[in-house]
Amino acid sequence: MNIVEGKLSLDGSEKVAIINGRFNHIITDRLVEGARDAFIRHGGDENKLDLILVPGAFEIPFALQKALESGKYDAVCCLGAVIRGSTPHFDYISAEATKGIATVGLNSGKPVSNGVLTTDTIEQAIERAGSKSGNKGAEAMLTIIEMLNLYSEMN
Repeated sequence: MNIVEGKLSLDGSEKVAIINGRFNHIITDRLVEGARDAFIRHGGDENKLDLILVPGAFEIPFALQKALESGKYDAVCCLGAVIRGSTPHFDYISAEATKGIATVGLNSGKPVSNGVLTTDTIEQAIERAGSKSGNKGAEAMLTIIEMLNLYSEMN
């Protein structure tokens, strides 16, 4: 059996964007740091990494679509943080951001990762932004790296 899978290395030619929702920036800034670090540690050229800032998670799919339509990027890593409050707003925002990222990604034919945290508490978000549970921004970038490699293997 032939196994086709991506590797966790870049050759430095890949142009990647990070789209980050600024809302809950204390959390999302750490996610961006993790994604940037993973990109560089795995062979990415920092000059080929762009950070696109949007107000919050709801706006990520729009920016993702525009970034991919521009033809400038080989892949896009989406980051953000939606933390549950006392109203149903959390449910709507997290669902629409997730659905939008998935839809745009599938329609683009390019690797897209969803590193948008959806947590019940600020403590859970902190844990996922670089403490107990690692850094989900780094994990989202590792997904991009592996999928770029897999995409290359499949073409």
